[in-house]
Amino acid sequence: MTSTTQLDDLVIQVRRDILRMVHKVNSGHPGGSLGCTEFFVCLYSEIMEHNTEFDMDGIGEDLFFLSNGHISPVFYSVLARSGYFPVDELNTFRLINSRLQGHPTTHEGLPGVRIASGSLGQGMSVAIGAAQAKKLNNDKHLIYSLHGDGELQEGQNWEAMMYAAGNNVDNLIATIDLNGQQIDGATENVLPLGDVRAKFEAFGWIVIEIEEGNSIPAILEGMAIAKSKTGQGKPVCVLLKTVMGNGVDFMMYTHAWHGKAPNDEQLEIGLSQNPETLGDY
Repeated sequence: MTSTTQLDDLVIQVRRDILRMVHKVNSGHPGGSLGCTEFFVCLYSEIMEHNTEFDMDGIGEDLFFLSNGHISPVFYSVLARSGYFPVDELNTFRLINSRLQGHPTTHEGLPGVRIASGSLGQGMSVAIGAAQAKKLNNDKHLIYSLHGDGELQEGQNWEAMMYAAGNNVDNLIATIDLNGQQIDGATENVLPLGDVRAKFEAFGWIVIEIEEGNSIPAILEGMAIAKSKTGQGKPVCVLLKTVMGNGVDFMMYTHAWHGKAPNDEQLEIGLSQNPETLGDY
């Protein structure tokens, strides 16, 4: 088991990776990536049983699907830091012919990426299909997925949620990043989501809430509870309450950094708030 200090150090280093990646190409999505850093670190370091010797079939291991693919910087950083591909490949983020495209894709063959994502609303359907494939293969491992809260405004999610409950897809843990922000502003102002917990429960899901979604202990505890609820005939939803831009003070609590890269001065401020721990690429 990885120590809390090691996880904290990895979180800081991943934040540095995110900032440096989007700054280098003046493009990308730092806000949501920073907000989900603790979740990704916990997922790949402690929660999932996964194999860095990447096999697209994924038999005999837990699988993860990123639906809100625009937060690719955090995904790429954690994959690299977990050993899926060399850390120095992060230097190629969003460059022509890179395997690290702005939204994850599969035809470049980047280890750890199982679907092309970024067209919001589709990841839930894919995750459900993968969960059913696990059952057909008599594979007891779980499917994990991540979705943005603004993404729930896409109707396909609700069809998929109804299908999952109706077909007893109980080997799926779908996490919703509840940061209250999306590209055009606060979700409450763009299209209010209402009572998300009540909606998932009405659709027949088991719901777990993690109130401190940027706390490593809270994430580990909440996801352990979620895992204990699998196999009970219902899909499991985790409502992860995060802060957009977490760890970089001028990026926090605002949609302004959804898809905006820091300039040179802002990069240095962000890096100074997250001193190097494991070594930059």
